[in-house]
Amino acid sequence: MGEHPVDLGLDTGWTSATRACMAILGDLPAGELWTAVDRAIAVHEHAAVDRSVTMPGATQFVEVTADRPTAVVTLLPPDVAAAVLARHGMAIDVVVGRDPVVRPKPSGDGLRTALELLGEDAATAVMVGDSSWDAAAARDAGVRFVGVHAPRSEFVDVDPQAPVCSSLADVLLHVSR
Repeated sequence: MGEHPVDLGLDTGWTSATRACMAILGDLPAGELWTAVDRAIAVHEHAAVDRSVTMPGATQFVEVTADRPTAVVTLLPPDVAAAVLARHGMAIDVVVGRDPVVRPKPSGDGLRTALELLGEDAATAVMVGDSSWDAAAARDAGVRFVGVHAPRSEFVDVDPQAPVCSSLADVLLHVSR
C-alpha cells in the first residue's frame, strides 16, 4: 500500500490519522468493505462520546436558533453524532452523518441532503463550520459559509471572503443577515 500515497484532501487542523480515515472511507465504494472500515472507526468514535467537549457557546447557539430549521452535517456516523448531541443537550432537527452513498465533506452532498430533509433552499441557508472541509462543502452546495473557532487561514484557500468568528455568539450576527 505504500506505493501510492492516499490523498488526504484539503489541509485542515485535523490530525493526519483523522484525515486518512476519512479519505479512505471517501474513496471506498458502498459495500462490505466500506461497512467494515466504518465499523472499525466507529468503535473508537463511540468510545469518545463521553469525553466529547461542547464547542464554547454551542448550547446557547442552539437555543437562540431553535425557531429555525437546523441540521448537523458530520463525518461521524449518525448514531455517534446523535449520542454527542444528546450528551450535550442539543436538539437538532436533522443529522446527516457518515453514509456510504452520500459523498463526505468536502463534497456538498451532505448539505444538499440536509436541505432536502429540512425543506429548505441553499440560497437562504448558512453553514457554520470549523474546517476547510466545511467551507468546501458549503461552496459545493451553494450555501453561505461562516467559519468559527479556527484561524482565518483554515478557510482562506477555499473561501477568502467568508466571515470568520472567534465565538458562536459572533456567528449569530452573521446568521441573522
